[in-house]
Amino acid sequence: MRRTSPISTDISQAYATSTEFCKVFSENMNSMHSLSFLLTGDLTKAEECFVSGLEDCVEGSYVFRDWARSWARRTIIQNAIRMVVPRKEHSAITAVPSEPVDCRFGRTAEAGATIAGILRLEDFERFVFVISVLEKYADQDCSLLLGCSRQDVREARMRAIQHVAEAV
Repeated sequence: MRRTSPISTDISQAYATSTEFCKVFSENMNSMHSLSFLLTGDLTKAEECFVSGLEDCVEGSYVFRDWARSWARRTIIQNAIRMVVPRKEHSAITAVPSEPVDCRFGRTAEAGATIAGILRLEDFERFVFVISVLEKYADQDCSLLLGCSRQDVREARMRAIQHVAEAV
């Protein structure tokens, strides 16, 4: 009878399985879809981003079980970045578009106004706001994900906060 090493069994049990990633996506479907929507600014792209995030996690992520939820959210962020390709604009400050934005995710009028304000942001500012403010990523992590400097992140976050506050 062949013996297996208890170390290899312990290590393999420490990683999230495909089933566990499916469970993470199922249990957090609303918040993960909202994250996809806020990043992409488009319901069709949000659905595509969500589904591709699930596929990426299920198809071969070797992540500690305890990190599965945060890894899944980061995967959605990375997919949204690849889909939208937000880049820092070289202009100083951009004005918030005045056209109305339909938002069905807000449970209250104030939440709907806040979400609409976020969706009116330019792509780069929206990504910075969602990643650094809502997802609480450090400036360094945000700058690495978006391929920009920490100063770009700080400036975009300040503009985004101002624009969202004006919208509310």
